[in-house]
Amino acid sequence: MEAVQWLLAGALAGVIGMGVVGFVAHRWRMAQATAHWRALTKTHDDALAQALERERLAIRDKDESAQSQDAAVAALQASLAQAGQDLQAARKSEASVLEAKTMWQSEAQRIAGEAARLRGLAATFERWHEQMISLMTQNQDMHAKNQELSSIVRHVLIVSLNASIEAARAGAAGRGFGIVASEVRALATRSEALSKSYRDSLHRNDVTTTATFQDIQAGGKMIAASLSSVEALAQQLHSRLH
Repeated sequence: MEAVQWLLAGALAGVIGMGVVGFVAHRWRMAQATAHWRALTKTHDDALAQALERERLAIRDKDESAQSQDAAVAALQASLAQAGQDLQAARKSEASVLEAKTMWQSEAQRIAGEAARLRGLAATFERWHEQMISLMTQNQDMHAKNQELSSIVRHVLIVSLNASIEAARAGAAGRGFGIVASEVRALATRSEALSKSYRDSLHRNDVTTTATFQDIQAGGKMIAASLSSVEALAQQLHSRLH
């Protein structure tokens, strides 16, 4: 009986031992599985965290790239707006330049017309200058002829006086000759007075001619100087236009 009990006790102990061993083995396997699962979970979590970090970095890079593109677009728009303003300013400046060029061309044409008119006046003054020289030469010739006429008149007076003296000496026979001599002396006296008046007129004419000649010379010089200034100004305008 005791042997049976010991066998049952031994069997029960064996069963219990096997149960304990199985339980321990099961717990060990469970611990191993749990550790493996935890390792797998940690690896998965790490991979997921890395993937999330990469995604975050990619999103950040994308946002930065988008911001850079927005900034580039804004800068391009600002550049285009500035270019449009510059173009408008350039068009206004070009219009102003064309307007100024048209004005200068009109001014150049006006100055060219003035230069042509001054050249015409210069030619006229040159012709007057030559005519005044000719007139002064004629005046000198008339002075010489008037002096010759005055000399002839004086000789006629002397001759008439001599004839009157001889007629007086001849008495009644020379009376008619004395009358002729008196008439000749009267004509000579009138001729002398006329020659003197003519000489005075020539002197006044000389004064007027000389003053006019000097005025024409001065006017010609002024016109020549003005023409030089106008032509220089026209040359400057021509250079500016080109």
